Amino acid sequence: MTGSCNPSNGASRLFASQVSLYEAELGLPSGIGPMRADECRIDPLAFSGFVEALLAWHGATRHAVVVSLSEGFVATVLVLADRAGVQVTWPPTASAETWAGALQRKSRELGRCMAV
Repeated sequence: MTGSCNPSNGASRLFASQVSLYEAELGLPSGIGPMRADECRIDPLAFSGFVEALLAWHGATRHAVVVSLSEGFVATVLVLADRAGVQVTWPPTASAETWAGALQRKSRELGRCMAV
């Protein structure tokens, strides 16, 4: 294993499974199409609504285990939103000192490891 953090088929499968899980949890379609060769199409309108609902859901939970389990997925979705040109609307209580700031930093770090 090298020091590279390029995506793999395993990461794509895990992400696609998590997309399905969060679609069910939020009761919304994600707008993320099926993975093919580590790529997928994104419907910006549906994805925008999904991202906003996901952030609201993540920000509202106070359960430490749920926060820990969902943080990586939410950070990955934020990277995809940025790359898809989807404007992210943070909840009004979000600031650099709160969960939002930590999540933004995590998504920036993760973005450096994800293929464009």
